[in-house]
Amino acid sequence: MERGNHTVTEFILVGFTTDPVMQLVLFVVFLGVCSLTVVANATLIVLICNDSRLHTPMYFFIGNLSFLDLWYSSVYTPKILMTCISEDKSISFAGCVCQFFFSAGLAYTECYLLAAMAYDRYMAISKPLRYAQAMSIKLCAFLVASSYLGAFINSSIITKRTFALDFCSGNVIDDIWDLLPLVKLACGRKDGYQAILYFLLASNVITPTVLILASYLFIIGAILRIRSTQGRLKAFSTCSSHLVSVTLYYGSILYIYSRPRSSYSLDTDKIVSTFYTVVFPMLNPMIYSLRNKDVKEALNKLIK
Repeated sequence: MERGNHTVTEFILVGFTTDPVMQLVLFVVFLGVCSLTVVANATLIVLICNDSRLHTPMYFFIGNLSFLDLWYSSVYTPKILMTCISEDKSISFAGCVCQFFFSAGLAYTECYLLAAMAYDRYMAISKPLRYAQAMSIKLCAFLVASSYLGAFINSSIITKRTFALDFCSGNVIDDIWDLLPLVKLACGRKDGYQAILYFLLASNVITPTVLILASYLFIIGAILRIRSTQGRLKAFSTCSSHLVSVTLYYGSILYIYSRPRSSYSLDTDKIVSTFYTVVFPMLNPMIYSLRNKDVKEALNKLIK
């Protein structure tokens, strides 16, 4: 990978605070979040694999989402924990590239996967009698594989272009890890880079968002055609968990990357980026299981 004239061998991650007491508190908090993320997502994956009643397209996607969240969380959390308790806040250039590549690829994958899940909910509501045939295992596997493939192709593009920039403004990143604080360290003309950034934002965030909105417009139309109130409520309840998940994830991403630079706030963006990279993977299994009767029954069966 080509670099600019100013050679950077490592970056320094400032993190959230330099106060030792607060760093210890944050270490305990993030360790708790990490542990809960692993337990919750791993449990949900085991339940889906173990219980035949959960062998449906919807739970196939939920299981893949849990696997993705496990992987996504493992990219960020270990380094955050080390930053909280260690005096060495550095990360090597190569380590930085790897973390950036996987974090971007997994974030884009989640965008696509949530769009595929919206289509799955539309098929479940609009064609309930042919749902299993319409959402075959081959189609579900294709949608998941395509999500990973498209996401990591785009991730390789943005990673290559980002780390080919000339980092002449130092190597201190005032964040846990995100794109914008890193790009701020680069100097020189960034017109071409900005164009690629907008293209990737459009293809990885805006396009899936449009597909999700379109799916929900069709879902609303299908629900309105249901005559009974109870039937409408039941149909809507099958989408509520996904709708909450989409709102939290896309809302935090669009907040950071789709607003003008004049409103950029480093402290606020640290909190928001922490939410969708660390906290959100913990919330997902809860969102999809707390009000889910099938998951609760599968858990009781596994415990007994």
